[in-house]
Amino acid sequence: MLMGCNTNSTESKSVFIGGQINNPETDYIVISKENETIDTLYLDEKNQFGKEFPKLESGIYTFRHPPESQIIYTEPGDSIVIWLNTLSFDESLNFSGDGSDKSNFLLDMFLKNQSNNDLILTYYKIEPAKFAKITDSIRKQRISNLKKLKEKNEFSDEFLKIARASIDYEYYDLRERYSFLIRKYYNRFAEKIPENFHDYRQEIDFNNEQLQDYYVYTNLIDDYLRSKSIEHCAKRHQDNKECFNINSFNNIERRIILIDSLSNVESLKNEFIDRLAAQAITMAEKESRIDSILDLLKKIDYSHLESARQLAAIQEDYFIGNSLKDVMAENTDGEIIRYGNIIEKPTITYAWSLYAPAHHRWQHSIINQLKQKYPELDFLGVNIDLGEREEWLRTLETYAYDKADEYQIARRQASKKTYQKYLNKVLFVSPNARIVRGDVQFGSPEFEKDILEFLNN
Repeated sequence: MLMGCNTNSTESKSVFIGGQINNPETDYIVISKENETIDTLYLDEKNQFGKEFPKLESGIYTFRHPPESQIIYTEPGDSIVIWLNTLSFDESLNFSGDGSDKSNFLLDMFLKNQSNNDLILTYYKIEPAKFAKITDSIRKQRISNLKKLKEKNEFSDEFLKIARASIDYEYYDLRERYSFLIRKYYNRFAEKIPENFHDYRQEIDFNNEQLQDYYVYTNLIDDYLRSKSIEHCAKRHQDNKECFNINSFNNIERRIILIDSLSNVESLKNEFIDRLAAQAITMAEKESRIDSILDLLKKIDYSHLESARQLAAIQEDYFIGNSLKDVMAENTDGEIIRYGNIIEKPTITYAWSLYAPAHHRWQHSIINQLKQKYPELDFLGVNIDLGEREEWLRTLETYAYDKADEYQIARRQASKKTYQKYLNKVLFVSPNARIVRGDVQFGSPEFEKDILEFLNN
């Protein structure tokens, strides 16, 4: 099958997508665009898959092998062969076949973008003028590499626009993240930011339908909204420290209003409003805050208002002072227990999902460190994938997570999609199983400070 895929000539208007997955997690992959499923392709006995699509438009597509996913770029006449090993999904991923260089370019940009996270943490303590030179150099090198690829490949004008946009939006995002960090942690540098440092903001297109599946583009918009909301707050309040609380209602409200006014692409706009609304609701500790966010969503004619109301109804169980004593969960022995029977000292609960592997590895890494530092605390990991017991147990074994502190939700009515809204939320719970605090975001820079306050109080 894999040999035959290359018979798809460049004269053909169809697109072939096939490949092989080593150590598959599931027996299928999903091809989608703009969150709409195009097709589901099943693996054969050799873990191979493939299909010819007669009418697939040019553009960015997502291929998902749960729980991981990545993007590909295809045009009529392409024949893309995907090879990967799930033990190292992104790093092992390789594209071959006619037209594969486009997907390989975007994959390379993804991996470089990931390394930029470390770069930011290394360089955000240097002065703005120096950082500007570093980002200018990175952008120049990326453009040079694209030009060399263009000389070797017959890239279409449409792809070249997307490739160049990926370089530009990476550059913009580096500057957005840098300015956020120095304003929060090195404010003396903030005063030295050159006047033209943010000139690129005039070039951001908030209505680019072709890029709405592209993480570099959406990451930039996300960071832009965060920066602008903080700047808006700082102009009105002398205490800039409070402006950096990105979970505050005022901050979230500003970001929702901004994206609603900036973008006319409903699917793109709703992606951000969905997440921001969920963040506001799941971090709410009292009814008045929930009422405020629902009123805002109604005011902007939010199309998913009913789902927000359903989430709000669930959140009412997690207000400060509420008891978790009778909330049920399943332990690794298959027993249904009540939190009141296992919570005996100050406890922190956090939710995780099989379908966010990088996220749950990051969560457990942090928790393992905190367990060593704070033995007076209990940490309970709660898997939200109701009904997937075997997959949950297999994941615990694979990553050697401490089974004594791991539970899976049980006897809940809400959908898995609803509980995924809680993956960044933690609850601080007293020894008598009452919620002490519920507006803490997992892994935030203030996370450990919040833990110390919890212990001291």
